[in-house]
Parts: sequence; structure tokens; C-alpha cells
Amino acid sequence: MNPAQLASYGRDGFLVLPDFLSAADCDALQARAAALVAGFDSGSARTIFSTRDQGHVRDRYFLESGGAIRFFLEEEAPDQLNKIGHALHDLDPVFDRISRQPRLAALAREVGLVDPLLLQSMYIFKPPGVGGEVGWHQDATYLHTVPITVTGFWFALDDADRDNGCLLALRGGHRGPLRQRFHRSGGAMVTEQLDPAPWPADEPVALEVRRGALVVLHGLLPQASSANRSSRPRHAYALHLIDRRATYGVDNWLQRPGFPLRGFS
Repeated sequence: MNPAQLASYGRDGFLVLPDFLSAADCDALQARAAALVAGFDSGSARTIFSTRDQGHVRDRYFLESGGAIRFFLEEEAPDQLNKIGHALHDLDPVFDRISRQPRLAALAREVGLVDPLLLQSMYIFKPPGVGGEVGWHQDATYLHTVPITVTGFWFALDDADRDNGCLLALRGGHRGPLRQRFHRSGGAMVTEQLDPAPWPADEPVALEVRRGALVVLHGLLPQASSANRSSRPRHAYALHLIDRRATYGVDNWLQRPGFPLRGFS
């Protein structure tokens, strides 16, 4: 990033980098996702992913997906996929190649990750007409480190706009506190209130981007996306990183026993 971009990221908590992925890389990710879906036995698991009622967090299929490639269904249309997660970057050669390119390694260090580790990856479908809403949240709620280091790299594999559910962000909201922690407690998953402060009253910024853009997201940035009620898909690939120097919570929902995290090499 140039100095102006770095300053913008520090001020806003997000940064849009157009044309970061080539058309060939976008095609490769979409084709590989389609191949994975073709091999998916929908009868083997019927976990519906919903940020509204969090019912998926009661399923072992979801809770043990940190070191696997698993498939999650749409709430409104259980015959369609919501996403694939959460170790595509480690277990699939196409996702591994694109996730570990040198430009991303350099970018991770520019935004402050001294020793970056690739923690979680998701291929998000947001299908036409039924792609679900994602409510306001902070990534650090779910992927917590001390100090907070989680950083999101979100790649648009289709054009994303207000009509098909582009990302929404509260500019500068990353300078506020972490509101909640979602974690394991006594064999259950709980959401712990840390700070009752409301979200900033600012108008949300719609991060409308073209295919191939990369959106960098600070782990404390309040973000969301609306449902996709358009006739167009809004495929995206999301990658979350943390710094090896930070302490990753043993009570975080995503755990990888016997499957160590890797950096860019």
C-alpha cells in the first residue's frame, strides 16, 4: 500500500483495493468451488448457517470445521449453499495457491501483522433471491486474540453492490471497543457481552466493488451485509488472519487440534 492507502485504512478500518485478483484467479476460485459442490453429498450433513438464530453452533459438523472443508446451507433455501468453510486455504491446492501469494503476505505485514498466520477461509455464495443477511458484527467477536489482531481479506468474485448484498461498514468504528465475545463455555457456545456501547450512529458505507477487488477489514470494524434479493449472485472468498505473536483463545469456537496454523510459506 502507498502511504495514503495506509492512512485511509488506519482512519476508516477498511480499505478497498480494486483489481487485486485477476480474472483468471477469480475464475479459478469459482470453478474450484463448483467442483467441490459437485462432490458434496447433501444427505451427509444438513447444517443451516444463520447469523439470525445461530442454530448452526449446536452442530458438531460446524464446530469441528476449523480444520476441514464443510458445506453450510441457506436458511431460506436449504437446497442452496450459504458457504464452504473453514480450511480451504490449507486443504485445497487452488485456494492454497491464491491465499498464499506473495502480494498478500506483503499486505498482511503492511497492516501490522508481524508474523501472520492464515486462520480461517470461507467461500460465500450469497445466491440470487435468497442470500441471507449478515447482521452487524466485529470479526474479533468470533476470532479473538490478545491483543486483537484478526484481519479480514475479502475478495469479490462477482460485482457487489447494494442490490445483491455488498459489504456495509461503519467508517472508523474500529476505534471503539469490542462489544461481544462468542466462545465455548462449559460444553456450550455463549455470547458474552463485553461493552454495552451502541454501534456508532453514522450512516453505513456501502462497499460497492467490482469483481477482483480486495477489501481489507480491521477485526474491530463493525460490518454487515444485507440479503441478496437481486437476480444476480454475489460470490466472495473471505480469508481471516491473526498474528502468531498474539494469544489465540483456547475457548474460541474455531479450534484445530493436531492441525497447526501456517503462515504464507
